[in-house]
Amino acid sequence: MSQLEHFRHEIDSFMGSHPQSPLDHDAQHNFSGLNYYEFKQELVLEVEVERFPEDEPLITMQTSTGAEQDYRRWGKFDFEFGGQQTSLTIYSNALGADFFMPFKDATNGLETYGAGRYMDDHRPGMQRIGPNRFEIDFNYAYNPYCAYSPYYSCPLPPRENWLKVPIDAGEKKYV
Repeated sequence: MSQLEHFRHEIDSFMGSHPQSPLDHDAQHNFSGLNYYEFKQELVLEVEVERFPEDEPLITMQTSTGAEQDYRRWGKFDFEFGGQQTSLTIYSNALGADFFMPFKDATNGLETYGAGRYMDDHRPGMQRIGPNRFEIDFNYAYNPYCAYSPYYSCPLPPRENWLKVPIDAGEKKYV
């Protein structure tokens, strides 16, 4: 079993039986696993991140419930996929730690959760490997908890992280 398959198995186990799962009791009882795209090697990237100034002001992200959360724009990277050049911004908390990359792409609402998906450094898909270098593995892209329950308030991806290309990797829409 690959690291990705093992991780997905762990997530499915958590979602289906853990008391802190975002799924309610009935949904957990009927849960048979999340839907995932097949692994795509071309969506495993090692990127150089162009840092924003240390004094970059905090930005406010709207959430799925209308609340607001503050983040710092930490840096951005460019990559090519599907024949198109594109870029994504990585955010952090106010202290410049806890990296977070919410994004929307051409799969949203069709094959993936409509409001977008996430990557962060608390999961295996987004690892800092140098001062300004990250490994980004979109095969670990995941749905925010608000995709599973209206009781969560999830940051919505800022417009600068709306991609025109389909990132057909990671978690699919929960049905």
